[in-house]
Amino acid sequence: MALQGPIPITFEQAFPHGCFLVGQVEQVKNFEASTNGKTVYAKDKTTGEPIWQVPVMDGDTTLKAGQKTVAVKILSATPPIAPPPISGLPIAPVEFTGMTVTPYVNPAGRLAYSYRATGMRPARPKQQAAPTTGRETAA
Repeated sequence: MALQGPIPITFEQAFPHGCFLVGQVEQVKNFEASTNGKTVYAKDKTTGEPIWQVPVMDGDTTLKAGQKTVAVKILSATPPIAPPPISGLPIAPVEFTGMTVTPYVNPAGRLAYSYRATGMRPARPKQQAAPTTGRETAA
């Protein structure tokens, strides 16, 4: 099989309508290794880097409420810096760099996706398409 492990994707493929940070950046805990009140944090098996998690809301308005919020895990030696929220709102538009997706079957027996990234940044303004006059011709 040619595809094994995480599949590289672009941010635009994962979130074509953008996404919004809706919670705090948290370091992922390794619950299996944490014992007797001592917290052990998860590290990526391949890179050894700490894993951080951020909840985001997909900007696609056609999704049902339960499908809109997903967690994106970020592999980074330092905590990712969350961009400031939109004025007067508790959300911030974000983009992710170095993204991968791993499909899996969830406990309910349905196909689900795990998103990972190597970085997070404030969302860049979308490029507006130039208005058309209807007089353009193909060359």
